[in-house]
Amino acid sequence: MSKQGKLYVVATPIGNLEDITLRAIRILAEVDLIAAEDTRRTKILLDRYGITTAATSLYDHNEAGKTPRIIERLTEGAAVAYVSDAGTPGISDPGYLLITESIAREIPVIPIPGPSAVVTALCVSGLPMDRFAFYGFIPPRRGRRRTFLACLSKERKSMVFYESPRRLNETLQDMEDILGDRKIVLARELTKIHEEMLRGRLSEIRGALGEKTLKGEICLILAGAGEDPPPQSDEIIDNLIGRLAADENLSTKDIVERIASESNIPKKKLYERALNVRRKPSK
Repeated sequence: MSKQGKLYVVATPIGNLEDITLRAIRILAEVDLIAAEDTRRTKILLDRYGITTAATSLYDHNEAGKTPRIIERLTEGAAVAYVSDAGTPGISDPGYLLITESIAREIPVIPIPGPSAVVTALCVSGLPMDRFAFYGFIPPRRGRRRTFLACLSKERKSMVFYESPRRLNETLQDMEDILGDRKIVLARELTKIHEEMLRGRLSEIRGALGEKTLKGEICLILAGAGEDPPPQSDEIIDNLIGRLAADENLSTKDIVERIASESNIPKKKLYERALNVRRKPSK
């Protein structure tokens, strides 16, 4: 009887190399192959713990081509560990395709839990943790970002996002414009030498940052809406429609489809508002 392969999904430190479990160290040393998002970064971790297992790259741009080869190794009986750059694989990182393909072929997929920037930031945020929503990276383009944020206006749970330092100031301004001056926590370089936590309202954090650009990886935890959030006003919807029409030059149909796909606003209402906006003479 042939040996059955196994895929281990291994969480690795998000900064401090001591934040790795004993089980993760053992698995990484025992498997036949490590598939890594960045073999150079993974080598630093492996060298720290004297692990000599062979590693191969598996990242966004080669995941589609590389996954079948790794699946072949698994079906032949190999034990493979997948690690991302840092944290838990698949959480705004590659790995989804390899995991789903393994499941489809009934290859055992075994989680090796450990660090995650989402939970690390949330647990010290001071914002409600009983329920939360993770939205990954915020859309980079301003029009799409503001549409995305407007669709979260009624979300009552604490919201967790990743953001680039380059777009941070613009994103905080858009959050305040669209969602109001809510409480927010900015977590930067978690578990690293320059770890920083900024807590306050959006206006306070923007004021503290000024025009300076931060460095490093940033996680944002934003307070949810109140217990009785106000309904989304026609004015907010009209402003959103106007921005999409101006910034991205979309047709009325495309605007309605875009907003409807990212919110619970009825298409009929959106279409009526869009027609009203387009009838208004430009200033």
